[in-house]
Amino acid sequence: MRVPTRILAVLGACAALAGCSIAPATTESVTVMTFNAQNLFDNVDDPGKDDKAYLPLAAKQNDEHIAACNEIEVASWREECLSLDWSDAAVDHKLGVLATTIRQVDGGAGADIIVFQEIENAAILERLRKQHLQELNYLPAILVEGTDTRGIDVAILSRYPLTGDALLHPLLIPEFPERAGDTRGVLQATFALPGDSSLTAFAVHFPAPFHPTAMRIAAYEHLNSLLQSLPADQHAFAAGDFNTTSAEDAREGLLDAYARPNWQLAHDIGCEECKGSYFYGRDGTWSFLDMILLAPARGAKTTAAIRAESVAIANLNPAQVSDSGTPERYRSESGTGVSDHWPIVATFEFTQKQ
Repeated sequence: MRVPTRILAVLGACAALAGCSIAPATTESVTVMTFNAQNLFDNVDDPGKDDKAYLPLAAKQNDEHIAACNEIEVASWREECLSLDWSDAAVDHKLGVLATTIRQVDGGAGADIIVFQEIENAAILERLRKQHLQELNYLPAILVEGTDTRGIDVAILSRYPLTGDALLHPLLIPEFPERAGDTRGVLQATFALPGDSSLTAFAVHFPAPFHPTAMRIAAYEHLNSLLQSLPADQHAFAAGDFNTTSAEDAREGLLDAYARPNWQLAHDIGCEECKGSYFYGRDGTWSFLDMILLAPARGAKTTAAIRAESVAIANLNPAQVSDSGTPERYRSESGTGVSDHWPIVATFEFTQKQ
């Protein structure tokens, strides 16, 4: 094999110096998962949140509850509010299928950092961590309560310690005041990695597709402003449910305009055969609603990259897949499914600059 001239020059210089040695580059890898857990609620009424569907059936047998449910316009949601028995056993089963899905990553060890959407509170995520993932060494759940009317929040489980307090940056869109109750803020948390480096995470859950495109544009701009506020030597990633459908992206070019100029998209780099993380049955289309984005630091002592072969849809748990090969939403009454979203996984590599 021919040795490049540059390397020969370095070796020659080293030979002229007593004790000269070339240290190998050190690489740290971090695996990230984003997972929309589809309504992970406890079964305790939480004042100020619209969690009335997620109560034991015995707690629903009163006129006040029945009247409130009957105000719901969508028939399936109304029936769920009236008849879903969100018992202790149902909650435990839901936690169990989520845990099985998480364990499919890294031979049962799970991702190093998991970004969740649709989590009611830190207590229910702590139940998942302590009762179903106890040996995976995740640190206490990270969740800052937001103002979403349903009470669903973004949250993080990590094996890496925080370097400071996590922050929730509210998403404020004054142009749509009547829709403010269906927005979630960006959860920012910075983690200490081995070797005196750190990684900032932005956990997101953008406004749903039935809202105007302008709301998602505002969410992208909000996220990008948070990225730009970081120091130049700080690596960062964003993960979550971006709620950008393939149809909207084809029509509006949101990813080219608001994501790719600032971030590396994991599913651009790997996962070539992946269809998407969400399937719309009404028009038969797949979308990467769920995404992992990396922003390597501009002036760090390490380089950061997404390992292409690591990018994958995590759907090896048979309960996740319907008979037609699409995400199988969780159905408590039959004890089937996991979530209407498939998680995405990617590994970042951080290499010390020579």
